[in-house]
Amino acid sequence: MFRKLVIGALGVMAVLFSTTAFAQGTAADAKAMLEKTVAAIKADKAKTLDQINKGENGFLAGDLYPFCFNLSDALLVAVGNPNVKGLLGKDARTFKDPTGDVYGPKLFDAAKEGQVNEVSYMSPKAGADKTWVPKASFVTAVAGLGCGVGYYK
Repeated sequence: MFRKLVIGALGVMAVLFSTTAFAQGTAADAKAMLEKTVAAIKADKAKTLDQINKGENGFLAGDLYPFCFNLSDALLVAVGNPNVKGLLGKDARTFKDPTGDVYGPKLFDAAKEGQVNEVSYMSPKAGADKTWVPKASFVTAVAGLGCGVGYYK
């Protein structure tokens, strides 16, 4: 009886993981993750940036993840997407997609304290498929950082 209960519980966990780990996030999910990111940065900035970079503590959920750059020099200091880790330490204002569209200045300019602004651009998802696809990110400013979380359209 106990064995069946354990096997059943593991089965349920596997189904939940498979449906959430690869689920496509919505605009509401992205806004909620941005709110969580802002609250966590206010509580412990260094720890939160580390968790974002490691995709820990819910900062990588399906195809949703936060990113943050310094408002002082625009350097990207945290990103949850393993497919764009090469951008860490780069000036966010120089980011462009493979078509040549420079979207970084839009992200940088959208980072305003007390505001959440939406920016549309293209980015690869966090999964195995590294194809660049349309995305919209909600961006704000907190503790000297511009942070955003986007969803794929």
